[in-house]
Amino acid sequence: MDKRSKDIPTRIVFSAYYKVHPDDRQAFVDAVVPHLEYTQQMEGCVYYEFAADLLDPNTIHLSEGWVDEDAIKVHHESEPFKNALGAVMSNVRILEHQGQRYEIAMQRSDNPPGGVVTT
Repeated sequence: MDKRSKDIPTRIVFSAYYKVHPDDRQAFVDAVVPHLEYTQQMEGCVYYEFAADLLDPNTIHLSEGWVDEDAIKVHHESEPFKNALGAVMSNVRILEHQGQRYEIAMQRSDNPPGGVVTT
């Protein structure tokens, strides 16, 4: 089974965005991609995704889901996380940022009205 299955309970969710200076976008990408690939494979990581905004490629969204606080602690203490954070903080001009943490009391699968057809 895919470890990022909808059946894995997501207890903690982070949602953030970073608006970066256009000249620094590639530096941001270069800093987070190795960290992204590593983090997606970590025990306790349900999902961990960066995505460019469809209307503004210099706005990058982060969405992450974790099974518990212990998994987040291991993540924050990992060398890939520290390296990515250090590279971003020293090489990228962040013009705007907002991040939110949500602690989930209940979880269930849900689809939009009419459902989603997958192939």
